[in-house]
Amino acid sequence: MKNLVVLTGAGISAESGIKTFREMGGLWEEYDVMEVASPHAWENNQELVMRFYNERRKKLLEASPNEGHIGLVELEKYFNVHIVTQNVDDLHERAGSKNILHLHGELKKSRSTIDPNLIYEISGWELKTGDKCEKGSQLRPHIVWFGEAVPAIAEAADICEKADIFVVVGTSLNVYPAAGLIDYAPNGIPVFLIDPNDVGTKNTEITFIKEKAGTGVQKLIGFLKEKSGSND
Repeated sequence: MKNLVVLTGAGISAESGIKTFREMGGLWEEYDVMEVASPHAWENNQELVMRFYNERRKKLLEASPNEGHIGLVELEKYFNVHIVTQNVDDLHERAGSKNILHLHGELKKSRSTIDPNLIYEISGWELKTGDKCEKGSQLRPHIVWFGEAVPAIAEAADICEKADIFVVVGTSLNVYPAAGLIDYAPNGIPVFLIDPNDVGTKNTEITFIKEKAGTGVQKLIGFLKEKSGSND
């Protein structure tokens, strides 16, 4: 089967009620998002940062995968689907997708502040002061914050280089280094971009599906099945 690589962003989870930073207007309560999603914020006010992510986690537990997530699972019948996501939620996992790489971490996990290899599942929605790793250091959200390196970017680039079909769902292609992954897709392969908004890109070979994720993924499925001659 052909390799279908999907780069997903906040737009696919927005339909499940997960607010994007853009929808927040760059603010959470009275705080700039940078004040709760950066190493500087963690150094200055751990309690505030943990409260921010605890509230995000609580919202996530109330959310469910939408037609966009579910449609990507359906594509596994016809392709080797690899999802590279900028999202920190687990909605792809809950929908049933098998191959998922999280670029920016995972909301439902924590990690050691002294050993980044020590990563733990969070039971429930709350991470608290005093929750420590086995080496005795405070646990932090397992999130790549603004200003931090993206450890998974090399693996993501390798996945994109092997694509036979490349799909972008719900991302503005403005956040780097993730936005640069489209440039790793081999020249001449089909590239689809699903987003209701205008997305600027230098790639002139893209097929735009100007829809929200749920509707757009269903249209993509129909197009790809028709092209492959599948009637399933």
